[in-house]
Amino acid sequence: MALDGLGLTCVLSSEIDRACQDVYELNFGERPAGDIYAIDSESIPSFDILVGGFPCQPFSYAGKKLGFNDKKDGQLFFEILRILRDKKPKMFLLENVKGIRSIEKGRTVDNILTSLRDLGYTVYDEVLDSNQFGLPQYRERWFCAGFDKNIHFQFPNGDDSSVKLKSIINEQDDNPALLLSDREVELIKFHFSSSEIRVKHENTLNARPGSKIDKYGVYSYLKPDNTLRFHVGDPSKSQIQDFYYASLDSVAPAIIVTREPKLWDIKRKLSLLECQRLQGFPDNFKFNVSDRKGKQQLGNAVSVPVVREVVRYMLDYYDEAIPALQ
Repeated sequence: MALDGLGLTCVLSSEIDRACQDVYELNFGERPAGDIYAIDSESIPSFDILVGGFPCQPFSYAGKKLGFNDKKDGQLFFEILRILRDKKPKMFLLENVKGIRSIEKGRTVDNILTSLRDLGYTVYDEVLDSNQFGLPQYRERWFCAGFDKNIHFQFPNGDDSSVKLKSIINEQDDNPALLLSDREVELIKFHFSSSEIRVKHENTLNARPGSKIDKYGVYSYLKPDNTLRFHVGDPSKSQIQDFYYASLDSVAPAIIVTREPKLWDIKRKLSLLECQRLQGFPDNFKFNVSDRKGKQQLGNAVSVPVVREVVRYMLDYYDEAIPALQ
């Protein structure tokens, strides 16, 4: 979608998940090829740009951080290498979680960059936040751009972090399925009934005996950015992600497969339409799956305005062919 907006044409897509294939076909009129392992390089049409992401779970803090030691998902990066080696496109753009930089003290990302450079590409990588590109979402993601020329490249910084959630929220949406649970509403009410800055919650979470919550308790804070956050009270201040609430006047945490943003002031979750706006998808993008699956797909997606701006920069730099410093 981001590259369509730049006048480019997709010649091949690959996606193994059938529900994702259904949504892709509904919106773009073609069904993606399936398992990338089964796609022979010779069957791929010639192309100028490869864009994609290899599964983030092996490199994510939410997963086990196995990296390339993950015998399934962690190996898909090598399929990208295969296609780049065999088809030799002019450039590529890859995306993954920010945490990929810290796996094995940086050795994983160093191996990735070295492998790409060994194919003859000039390679740059950077972490970009969707909030800097006009979206009300803190979403830091690692991007890696490569060129078949020895050129200088600089990623766009983004210059619009002013957008708040109220710009994408339909306050008239009264779908009962979006309402927070009674327990969550009680937690929020309890916080605002107190005059303390750091509010302790007792007997509200049904903590398992002996757990960190049981031992240290839970505290809530209304942060300067107008988000309401709940933390275990131990010295590490471990965050309970399930109890992180944005508001109409704040920015949401990143939407991920296992979490959709919630707002404390209107006491509900984001709708599917609001989640697609959060990722920069247009309102006319359609889903023929359940709202739950649609939100999961959006959590796995990239933010459209970020990719569009990065690729626009890549095209400009490539055309100008500014030599890289030796």
